[in-house]
Amino acid sequence: MTIPLSSPNLNGNELKYVKRCIETGWISSAGEFVNNFETQISNYTKTNYAIACMNGTVGLQTALNVLGVSNNDLVITTNLTFVATLNAINYTNAEPLLFDIDESTWQINLELVQEWLVENTIVKEINGRLHSYTKKTNRRIGAIIPVHVLGGLVDIDHLLVISEKHHIPIVEDSAEALGSFYNGKSAGSFGKVGVFSFNGNKIISTGGGGMLVTDDKGLSVKAKHITTTAKTSPVDYFHDEVGFNYRLVNVLAAIGVAQMEQFRVILKNKKKIDYNYRTELNGLSDIIFQNHIKNSDPNCWLFTFRTSKMRSLLEYLNSNKIQSRPFWTPMNKLPMYSHLEYINKNDVTGKIFSECISIPSSSNLSELQQEKVINTIKKFYQK
Repeated sequence: MTIPLSSPNLNGNELKYVKRCIETGWISSAGEFVNNFETQISNYTKTNYAIACMNGTVGLQTALNVLGVSNNDLVITTNLTFVATLNAINYTNAEPLLFDIDESTWQINLELVQEWLVENTIVKEINGRLHSYTKKTNRRIGAIIPVHVLGGLVDIDHLLVISEKHHIPIVEDSAEALGSFYNGKSAGSFGKVGVFSFNGNKIISTGGGGMLVTDDKGLSVKAKHITTTAKTSPVDYFHDEVGFNYRLVNVLAAIGVAQMEQFRVILKNKKKIDYNYRTELNGLSDIIFQNHIKNSDPNCWLFTFRTSKMRSLLEYLNSNKIQSRPFWTPMNKLPMYSHLEYINKNDVTGKIFSECISIPSSSNLSELQQEKVINTIKKFYQK
């Protein structure tokens, strides 16, 4: 049997709660579990508001929408991310502006962002609000979307300085970062809006699902409104703007509630798996681990490391029934995004992509399974 890369841990009350949805008939976008799941995430992240949606992608789109990002705006983000980040930007008719990453943490290189903003933008006051615009083309920088890659965190302090100095709102792509903290504060809680994903491979899963979190009441009201088709009345079918049918359904939220009940154990297991890999693989051949910023506590979602032998190791592990995957193809290498401006000096993203491999990290990965993964990797390097 193949050892999976990152499968959900469904050993709690998932079946019990789903059965309750079916027995009561509350399986759609209304029901006790949707509100309950929102409350759990809000409480865990210590944010004032949480809005459940169908996946992290539409969560990012909604976040940009409520911040007013629209046609012709530029949105700063990283060249190393899952494609959903850029797709969400495109759904708003804005254009992604790609930046290279830090070679140590694999997060967006904020020094590069700061340097580019100083050289290429000016701050203008429009309708009583300050925004950054490009000097040459007069395009507004509508937002910055830092991606907390693999549950590690971007340089939060530097990010906040950039946001304040250049008047650019932050939308945190925290799809992989539930359970990650900086100075005791949750990922997703630093920007105007944070977005989590509960896809099948995430640290907790509802099969499909996402959550926006914010401390801004106005943004939360707007987000819930447009994700529920902009319907203004619980009785009448009156809609006051173009909305989206993005509300998470009760049956999936029920799984999320059960997942959160066992999240402490899931998180503990993830960190133990990460520790064991780092201990056993440290110093082996040319393996290099992802580093993390000071005072951060990552959730250790998916163990990934660098090696010049990535492709041959990838083939070797998969042929031995150990599911492994390469990193995401850089966004500037995808055909629909190859035309985008990519700010870099040494294309670190391309280098990281060519060398990174992700290995089994399920929270219910057994000690025997992890031992097999480790021994198989060691055997590969002994060939």
